[in-house]
Amino acid sequence: MDSPEVQQALAALRHRLDGGRRTVLGITGAPGSGKSTFADRLQREFGPDLAVVVPMDGFHLGNAIIDCTPLRQRKGAMDTFDVGGYLSLLRRLVRRDEAVVYAPEFRRTLDEPVAASIAVPASVPLVITEGNYLLVETPEWKDVRAQLDEVWFMDTPPALRLARLVDRHVEFGMERTAAEAWATGPDEANAVMIAATRRGADRIIPWGQDAG
Repeated sequence: MDSPEVQQALAALRHRLDGGRRTVLGITGAPGSGKSTFADRLQREFGPDLAVVVPMDGFHLGNAIIDCTPLRQRKGAMDTFDVGGYLSLLRRLVRRDEAVVYAPEFRRTLDEPVAASIAVPASVPLVITEGNYLLVETPEWKDVRAQLDEVWFMDTPPALRLARLVDRHVEFGMERTAAEAWATGPDEANAVMIAATRRGADRIIPWGQDAG
């Protein structure tokens, strides 16, 4: 069963969509907090004719750019994303003046972004974008925030979040020892920084084991 906070958030979102204008909703939180799961949950709630998920992860820098550089050991950190490309896409989605906008998607099986993998028709009123850095207060990311009607922050118990991260890294090919080192190293460094941005969220969404 959804928490009262989730129920209230869904009711307010339905009311916002009644006006017919496009809403661009951001879902943020630390790595492993359940952003993708919750964004997919929202899309199922409203259906594919009303909602599309456009993840920030489609703007990971490609491995050809970061391989053999220090960025490779920090993949997923803020400076390993094409924030300018993401901002340009969001502006196109906000304008809603193209019949279809195509967005990139990050394929974990490839460990690479794939261009033009998500279609966003102009008829779709709700665009859900999820990513770690939507509330960061650097100039580039403040421009990103300005494109979003609301940003919700996922509040997930740390132990659960860490366990999810390790399992995810193992699922996509890491040895468990390496997965634990990455989750408690680069991922955790990002998590500490992201936690400091939660004060800028429009809503805090509790998302634990019993949240579905």
